[in-house]
Amino acid sequence: MDRNLFDRGLAKRRQVLGDAYVDRALENLDDFNRDFQRLATEYCWGEVWGDETLSPRERSILTLGMVAAIGKMGEFSNHVRGAITNGLSPNDLRAVLTQVTIYCGIAVGADCFVLTKSILDEHLKK
Repeated sequence: MDRNLFDRGLAKRRQVLGDAYVDRALENLDDFNRDFQRLATEYCWGEVWGDETLSPRERSILTLGMVAAIGKMGEFSNHVRGAITNGLSPNDLRAVLTQVTIYCGIAVGADCFVLTKSILDEHLKK
């Protein structure tokens, strides 16, 4: 394990997804999933999200499009919350989801709009 990469990834993961989400993911570590969490933290969050070439906002837009395209709505929801943290407004999210709808199809777009609306409503209540 590259400790510096892991630590950078853990900090970025917490910054984007929040402490509560990361704490839940890490409190359930066991021999079966420990390596997966390490890989996700080191490489996804440390190597990729930790690269400052693209802004967190740009990475959120890319991630929303890619995760929507592969239909992983649980991860999509996590990254909508992250996108809000990274500065995307409801109007920005609407524009991203409109593009997702055109390129990925109405069914995917419909799921994304429903999930995002629910998350935005939840976020506005805070």
